Amino acid sequence: MILLKSLTLRRGVKVVLQNASVTLNPGEKVGLVGRNGAGKSSLFSLLAKRLQADAGDVEMPPRWRIGEVVQSMPETDEAATEFVLDGDLPLAEAKAVLAAAEASEDGHAIADAHMHLEQAGAFDARSRAQSLLLGLGFRSEQLDAPVNSFSGGWRMRLQLARALMCPADLMLLDEPTNHLDLDALVWLEGWLKRYNGLLIIISHDREFLDAITNVTLHLEDAGLIRYGGNYTTFEEMRAERMSQQQASFSRQQDRIAQLQRFIDRFKAKASKAKQAQSRVKALARMEKLAPVLTASDFDFQFREPQSLPNPMLAMRDLVCGYGETVIVRNIDRTVLAGQRIGILGANGQGKSTLVKTIAHALQPLGGTLTEGKGLAIGYFAQQELDLLSEDDTPLQRMVRLAREVGTPNAQEAREQSLRDFLGQFRFTGDMVHQKVGTLSGGERARLVMATLVWQRPNLLLLDEPTNHLDLNTREALSIALNEFEGTVMLVSHDRALLREVCDEFWLVTSGGVKPFDGDLDDYQRWLLEVSRAAARGLPPPALPGQVLASESPAVSPAPAPAGTGRVAARSPAPAPAPAGKPRDDRKQAAQARTQVAIKTRPMRQEIQQIDGRLAKLAAERTSIEATLATGALPGAEIAEAGRRLNHIAAETAMLEERWLELQTEIEAINAAD
Repeated sequence: MILLKSLTLRRGVKVVLQNASVTLNPGEKVGLVGRNGAGKSSLFSLLAKRLQADAGDVEMPPRWRIGEVVQSMPETDEAATEFVLDGDLPLAEAKAVLAAAEASEDGHAIADAHMHLEQAGAFDARSRAQSLLLGLGFRSEQLDAPVNSFSGGWRMRLQLARALMCPADLMLLDEPTNHLDLDALVWLEGWLKRYNGLLIIISHDREFLDAITNVTLHLEDAGLIRYGGNYTTFEEMRAERMSQQQASFSRQQDRIAQLQRFIDRFKAKASKAKQAQSRVKALARMEKLAPVLTASDFDFQFREPQSLPNPMLAMRDLVCGYGETVIVRNIDRTVLAGQRIGILGANGQGKSTLVKTIAHALQPLGGTLTEGKGLAIGYFAQQELDLLSEDDTPLQRMVRLAREVGTPNAQEAREQSLRDFLGQFRFTGDMVHQKVGTLSGGERARLVMATLVWQRPNLLLLDEPTNHLDLNTREALSIALNEFEGTVMLVSHDRALLREVCDEFWLVTSGGVKPFDGDLDDYQRWLLEVSRAAARGLPPPALPGQVLASESPAVSPAPAPAGTGRVAARSPAPAPAPAGKPRDDRKQAAQARTQVAIKTRPMRQEIQQIDGRLAKLAAERTSIEATLATGALPGAEIAEAGRRLNHIAAETAMLEERWLELQTEIEAINAAD
C-alpha cells in the first residue's frame, strides 16, 4: 500500500500539501480531483519520486514498479510498435540480460535468460503492443510507421500505449483521455477496469471517472480527503459533509454569541463576575470552527446572436478532404437554427475535416455548401490553444479582436470594457497582462472561449472544447451551451457534455455522414457489436434504426439557405424549411435535457455496474462448465460446482430483472420530460 503521513509539499512559495495523510491500497482505482492549479500533478511527481516532500513521510513498497504517461513529445524514427514495446520494462531487462549472456557465451546464463524472457511474455509481447495501438485508434498500416510521422495528439497516444504496456504495480495517468476520441475512450475504460494494480487517475471527465474509480481523493486547500466511491458519490458525500460543517459552524456561532452577550452584560457586576469570568475562559478554550468557504464557481453566457438564419447551412453532395485526398463525400445534410448536433465517429474518419470545411479552414473538394444570410461562425479547433501567440497577453488578444470585428479606437475607448469582459472568464487584475506562454492549459482554453463569446456567433463549431478544462468549467460550458440560442455542432469525447447538450447525432464513418438514430448508450453498444463482428470476420452491424434502402420512405431534400454560399456545384431548388424554435422553447428544451441527464445518471451508472457483473458471471459460468466437461473432478467438487452454477443462475436472473427495471425507469423519465 501507499501511506502518506503528515505530508507537506511546496512548489516555490506555494504550499501544495500541508500536514496531509492518506492510505491507498493495492487494487484500488483512485480518482484524484481538485481545481486546476491545486497541485494534482505535483502529487504525481512526488509519488513518481521526481519530487521530495518538505516534511512528513511517503511509504511505498520498494519493489513496486510505477507506470505513467510521459508528458514530453517523443522525437524518434523508431517504429510505433517498437516504441510501445520499449515500455515493457521487465521485457527490456530480460532482453538486456540475454544480450549480455550471449556476449559472454555462457550457456547456462543464456538458458536462464531465455527462461526470464518467457516469464516476461516475450513471445506474445509484439501482439500485445499492437493490440494496445489498435485499441487506441491506430490503423493496421500505421503499426510500423515511424513515431515522427504522427501528429502531436497521436504521439501522445503512443506515450499512453507505452505506459499501458508496462506491467506496473502503480499506474499514474494524468488526463489520459485528452487526445482520445469516444471510440478509443470506451476501449481505454474497458482496459483500465481489467487492470489489477493500484490506479490513480487525474481526469476532468465525469463519466470516465464514474465508470472506473471506486475511491476519490480530493485535493483542496493543501489537504487530502479520501472518499469511498466514484466521482458522483464523492459529490454527494462532499455536499453532505459541507452541509454538516456549515451547520456545526452556525451552532457554534450561536453559542459564542450567547456567551459573549452574558460576558458583556454581567462582567461589570460584582455578583456575576465569577460566572462572567468562567464564560470568558470557556470562550477562549473553544476550538473555533471555520466557515465553509468554497472557491467561487465559474459561469459565463454566450451573447444573444444578432440574427438566426434558418436554415443555417445546406450541404449537397459535399466532398471534404485535404489537397486531393478525399476523406468524406456525398454529404447531404441541412443545419437548422437551434439544432444541437453531436458528431460521432472514430479518429481518422473525418469529423474534424467536416468541421474545418464548414468553418472555412478547408475548402470543399466538391459539391455545394451554402450558408444562410447573416451566418456568424464561432469555431473552437482542437489545436486552437497551440495557435495562440505566446507573447500576447489576454488584453492584447481582445483589443486586436475588437479591432478586427470593427470596433473603432478599441485601445482607448474599450479597454476598460474589455477588462471587465475578461474578468467574466477569471482574468482579473494583473492576469490580463500575463503572457499567454505562461498560462495553464485551462486558462488558455478560457481565453479562446472568451474570444468566441465576444464575436456573438449564431453557429458554434466546437472540436474537443473540454480538453484542459476542469470539471467546474466544463459544467459552466454545458450550461452556457444549453442557454445559447443559436446552433451547436459538437465533436467531443466528453460524454457528459454530449448527453447534456446534444439532442441529435451524426455519425461520420466509411467516408460518409449519416444520422445516428440513438443515444450515446446505443452508440457504445453499436461500437461493441462492430468490434465483435470485426473479430469474427463478419460485416459491420446496421446502425440503430437503419432500414434497407428498399424499405426507406422517400424524403424530400431540406432547403438550402438564402444568402451567401461557397458553391462547387449547383444544387436543385429545395422545399421551404420549417420554422426554428422560439427562444423560450429552446431554453425549456435545454433545461429539460439537463434535468433528464441528472435524473437518469445514477440509473445509467447502476446499469454499467450490472453489465460488468453479468460479464464476470458469464465468464465464471463458462469456466465452470468447461471444467465439468473434462470429467476429471471428484464427486465433492462436482457437487460444489453445481451449487455454484445454481447461485450464478439465480444472481444472473436477479441482475437481469433489475436491469430491465432500470431501463423502464429511464424510458419513463425520458417520456415524461
